[in-house]
Amino acid sequence: MHSTFVVHKNYESLKPLLKDAIKHFSEMGEYVTQGERNVIKKVTIEGETFNIKKFKTPNVFQGFVYQFLRKSKAKRSFEYATKLIDCNIKTPFPVGYSETFSAGLKESYYISKHVAYDFDFRDLIHQPRFPDRKEILKQFAAFSYQLHENNINFLDHSPGNTLIKKTEDGTYEFYLIDLNRMTFEPLNLDKRMHNLRRLWLSKTMIRILAEAYSILYGSSYDETHTLLVRHSRHFQHKVNSKKLRRRKR
Repeated sequence: MHSTFVVHKNYESLKPLLKDAIKHFSEMGEYVTQGERNVIKKVTIEGETFNIKKFKTPNVFQGFVYQFLRKSKAKRSFEYATKLIDCNIKTPFPVGYSETFSAGLKESYYISKHVAYDFDFRDLIHQPRFPDRKEILKQFAAFSYQLHENNINFLDHSPGNTLIKKTEDGTYEFYLIDLNRMTFEPLNLDKRMHNLRRLWLSKTMIRILAEAYSILYGSSYDETHTLLVRHSRHFQHKVNSKKLRRRKR
């Protein structure tokens, strides 16, 4: 058995304490999420608050793949977060990651700085009268445009993976989370609108985003709107069809 523990240079002084937090993960801190796949806990160390994400233990085959053929989700999360920050795209600051191997990957953790956000993108979907909703969506379009201009295709660009914080000057900051699935490639307009398909956008939200994005990209509103509608509705229909099939079983 051997382990890897990597900490960002800014947090090298806290490395022993962070390592101890992972060692005593089940006893320390408070739960943020307790999902079937992953668990996130919030811990405070030396006055700073961190989120520690424990990834689900992979099966034997997956464990072998993560040891010899592909980077673990924890390592990818750390590296992708670092890349996002280098591109001036916000995400909870990447602090470190831990991997334990024994005939394959057995355990992995990702540590990031805790972000005290105000709401997430889901609130804009479920609350059509959310305060300043139109302006938030316009700024979100600019945020997504910046992501795409940096050739970043965030494959999990879904409602729960964007945290939103209102600043003192009335603008909004967007933080991406759950980062382990990305590709890096030039994106044309079709691919950009395809990347937004998972956001479960309503007709009104599509109109606002398409208008704001088309201005930034230099495309026509009609073309941008048509592509975003097509990809969004196709994705929603696909997900709803799966749910319907499950109910009939």
